[in-house]
Formats: sequence, C-alpha cells, structure tokens
Amino acid sequence: MDSYEGTATLEWWANRWTCFGRIGVRVTIRVTGNDWTCEATVEPSLPAKDRETFDFLMELDPLFTLRLDEDSTLQVNAVAGQDGRLILIADHAEADSSPLAV
Repeated sequence: MDSYEGTATLEWWANRWTCFGRIGVRVTIRVTGNDWTCEATVEPSLPAKDRETFDFLMELDPLFTLRLDEDSTLQVNAVAGQDGRLILIADHAEADSSPLAV
C-alpha cells in the first residue's frame, strides 16, 4: 500500500492506565519503501479550552499513541506543522520493532 487516508485518534497516556487526552484526527500517510510520512488534521476543530490542553500535552511530551480505525496503534511524536496540521513521526524505539501496518 502506497498511502492511507482516513480517521484516527491521537491519545496521550500518562501511564498504561491513565489517558489524559484523546483527539480525533484525519491522517494522510504516504509510504515509500521502508519510509513513511504522516500529516494529521484535528477534526473536528478543538474549542479554545481543549486546544490549550492539547498544546500543553504536546509541550509536556509530544509522544502520542496513534490509533487507526482498525485499532492498530503506533507510538508517534507530534510536531506542529503549517496551517494547524500536525506532522507525526514514528517514535524510533517503537519504529525499530514495529513497522506501521496500514
């Protein structure tokens, strides 16, 4: 598969039992050989208070769990991109042992 577009959820876990935040995103994943890129757009847009919480969590630690519709997951680092988009980068420790399966 060369690309995937669809909905997903970004989750911020404090530990294996406590999730402090979940937001819906629309992702576009492109695969080239062993490399992949992923952009995400928050959908629906977050109210100002929720956006502040999300920005705080990104500042605290940008490591999120990306949960795709079919319930597969991948640890990613979220980086703010242009036009409110997020760039999602596979966490290297996770990427070495678990390739993205879409």
